[in-house]
Amino acid sequence: MLSALAVLVGGAGACTAGGDGGGGNPRDFAELKRWGAAEWDRWAQRHDFRNPVVPGLWSAEKMDQAPPQQPAPAPDGPSAEASAVSAPAPTGPAPTGSASPPAAPPPVAAQPVPRPYTSYPASGKVFMTAPNGGTGQCSATVVADPAHPGRSNLVWTAAHCVHEGKGGDWYRNLVFVPAYNSSGAASDHRRATLAEVAPLGQWWADKVITSPLWTTEGTKGGDAANQYDFAVVRVRGPEGETRSLEEAIGTAVPVWFDAPREQLAIQAWGYPAVAPFDGQELERCDSGRPGSRSFDASRPPMLVIGCTMTAGASGGGWFADGPDGRQRLVSNTSIGSQAHTALNGPYLEETARQALAYISRS
Repeated sequence: MLSALAVLVGGAGACTAGGDGGGGNPRDFAELKRWGAAEWDRWAQRHDFRNPVVPGLWSAEKMDQAPPQQPAPAPDGPSAEASAVSAPAPTGPAPTGSASPPAAPPPVAAQPVPRPYTSYPASGKVFMTAPNGGTGQCSATVVADPAHPGRSNLVWTAAHCVHEGKGGDWYRNLVFVPAYNSSGAASDHRRATLAEVAPLGQWWADKVITSPLWTTEGTKGGDAANQYDFAVVRVRGPEGETRSLEEAIGTAVPVWFDAPREQLAIQAWGYPAVAPFDGQELERCDSGRPGSRSFDASRPPMLVIGCTMTAGASGGGWFADGPDGRQRLVSNTSIGSQAHTALNGPYLEETARQALAYISRS
């Protein structure tokens, strides 16, 4: 088995660090805030993503064996720093430069979501590989496409589930599996068929976008880059599938940008894969009102909730009821505490809105 550092390495379309403006890599958050559609288009076109379909690559056994990343040791409590919940894992000393976090939220025990998961098909898993043969897994959510209502092919996950970060590349062989292991056939790592673990098929990524701040700053430990640890993936259906992902599974969750923190009651969903979990069960934490945590006070603070989910939950959706009573996505799991008592997710504001707008219109 590969070490936590080596599970996800490399990809196609290298990104370079540093800022050059005008649709290149932004120098800082203030510059990124000034970007419009033209800058996003130029930046995305410079950072190419190639993900050709490889038939038969993701067998049920290979998906089962894809390891989540382990969090590095970090203290918990009011002065705790964050550690990565999934790829890439932190190494070395705890991150520096963060603002003093508030008192840790009380832990909320993750609860299993009732089967069949096809009753909740917006949630699923993403799998990816590295040039050296390493594999990885994260959680993800089908989200609504503003430009194609009712016909979305978009999936929301964490940035570190699709890109290495500073100086790195996009991951390869990126595929989304909605309602993964819906029947429970692969629970406890029992042998299962592909149809049992992927009842709604495998949907290969053909385009991806994340925050330029992640690709220029992202590291293997919790820091200011995690305040922009989100990504949107556009997928295509299995061979012969003429419907969109949303039409095939029957749902897609709207994204709620600039959601009022003080009014949110958050539910976090995901597939945690480190003991006491095995990565085969969809779990949820009804965590209620979130707290805040900042590594860089100039950027929107992350949301923080009590939750006992572990590695593998990264990228999983955080949901809250919108003004119309409909459930909406307000964040995704990014980093968490070493004792598995709390999770942190990016606050989704204009940068996330621009990323979704780009991939929706492209």
